Amino acid sequence: MFTKKKFASQADLEEKKISFTKLTESAYAYTAEGDPNTGIVIGDDSVMVIDTQATPVMAQDVIRHIREVTDKPIKYVTLSHYHAVRVLGASAYNPQQIIASQDTWNLILQRGEQDKVSEIGRFPRLFQAVESVPPGMTWPTLTFTGKMTLWMGTLEVQLLQLGRGHTKGDTVVWLPTERVLFSGDLVEFGATPYAGDAYFQDWPNTLDNIAALHPQKLVPGRGAALTSAEEVAAGLEGTKAFVSELFASVRVGSSQGKSLRQVYEETFKLLQPKYGHWVIFNHCMPFDVTRAFDEATQFPDPRIWTAERDIEMWKTLEG
Repeated sequence: MFTKKKFASQADLEEKKISFTKLTESAYAYTAEGDPNTGIVIGDDSVMVIDTQATPVMAQDVIRHIREVTDKPIKYVTLSHYHAVRVLGASAYNPQQIIASQDTWNLILQRGEQDKVSEIGRFPRLFQAVESVPPGMTWPTLTFTGKMTLWMGTLEVQLLQLGRGHTKGDTVVWLPTERVLFSGDLVEFGATPYAGDAYFQDWPNTLDNIAALHPQKLVPGRGAALTSAEEVAAGLEGTKAFVSELFASVRVGSSQGKSLRQVYEETFKLLQPKYGHWVIFNHCMPFDVTRAFDEATQFPDPRIWTAERDIEMWKTLEG
């Protein structure tokens, strides 16, 4: 089973079909068969983009789709969390404000440069025209802690931190009157959660906090837009099951004194029958199990991924 795999997603070269889905009069989803999603909120007088795509050139396609439905200015870009593949396209929108949680701002300060180099090395296809990314980091211009409410005319838009999960800075965007939620990578659908910077023991409770809002529609970080309460429940339950089962397996193995490699192989074998068909399963599992092993043993907070650490980890687990 453990034939040598090409590092991370470097073998992933197939272009994906773009979908632009209208959820309500105010909410749209830009999705691409398991590639990172972008959310769009259209208020009375302006537009908000949630997660930007990986480069300004890629963001231009999002803008093209937005312009098919509205000519209102794009005033806001909201970062659901900090990962380069989510934020480096921000400059294309020329927004008045780039909004993120203070925790996300702190992550950019702590590890932004290393994360940028690491992710570009992992996902070459997802960084089309990477030379179009401006030098330096994508810095928020407005941060918040816990909750912030924006009024886009008469449309109420809530930015909420409901708990740690995918990262410590996770933000969801909630339209309470329309009951639409943009989850970032806290929720995935038919796509494997990346958990290299996760808090496994917090993540299930954070998903319960999302469920408590009773969203009727949800845009996940990856996968198709969820357009009914039943689909939303399936997305929440699937993500919760994956992170819970993975961490439980890793915790048992590590408590028995097994090596990271042994725990990885056992956990991969356990999860593959149920989740192996999900997008980027092979890519995510080494990063996910490594982080879970860290959390179960001696590192409550995620360690910084560098391009060098990526390769070292991959050789250890897949070499």
